[in-house]
Amino acid sequence: MHVTLFGLGEAGSLFAADLVAAGCRVSGYDPAPVPTPRGVVRHSQPDAAVSDADLILALTPQADARRALTQALDALPASALYADLSTSAPAVKRDLAAIADGRGVCFADVALLSIVPGNGMRASALVSGPGAARYVALMRPLGVPVEAIGTHAGEAATRKLLRSVMMKGLAALVIEAMRAAEVADLSDWLWGNLVDEVTAADEAMLARLVRGTGTHSVRRLHEMEACEALLDDLGIDPVMTHSTVESLRRIPEEGVPAVPSG
Repeated sequence: MHVTLFGLGEAGSLFAADLVAAGCRVSGYDPAPVPTPRGVVRHSQPDAAVSDADLILALTPQADARRALTQALDALPASALYADLSTSAPAVKRDLAAIADGRGVCFADVALLSIVPGNGMRASALVSGPGAARYVALMRPLGVPVEAIGTHAGEAATRKLLRSVMMKGLAALVIEAMRAAEVADLSDWLWGNLVDEVTAADEAMLARLVRGTGTHSVRRLHEMEACEALLDDLGIDPVMTHSTVESLRRIPEEGVPAVPSG
């Protein structure tokens, strides 16, 4: 299989190494002065990079996703599959799919659910769009854990971003708490406590967090207002904590989402 990579940065280079090791013929294009991974034939122009490619993997930021697709659209082989792996909004993925469809190019919206460092191309993924089934057929034999979830571009991106609301938000909350703990000289205690809580977490705990907020929103609001005051006193801008306060103020009127049974 001939695979072309648009983007040879951290993720692209790791994908490239795995594809080469799997026996694929790998071409690449990246206008940035990044190193060329071993075994990759790098081209100075995108048109040349996609010549007779079976699969094009675009590993770019959202800001470059449209340009990555359109830069060689006229040169893409009619039989090629174009897979966009950028972390982009669903609307962006739908726009890309429409552009590809207008030129008769099969498109796949790929959402990576685990980090690429340490996993390479075998990072778990979801794929949607007209080319979803074809992407699975090409990548699963290479050991890629990917699941097709629908034929509409944007479905995979929606699931990834919904998950990111919590996962990236959690990281921001931990960072804010640890910054305050440093000032209070309590870093070791807080880190240990958080590790214990996360290690013990299960579905029941997650359900209690949601349902308990609906039941005890007023008490939790007062507690988080105290947290906000503490961070102010410590000289830490309570960006995430203030957002929690504002969220809790809305609970009496808006309620909490239903927790799926299971």
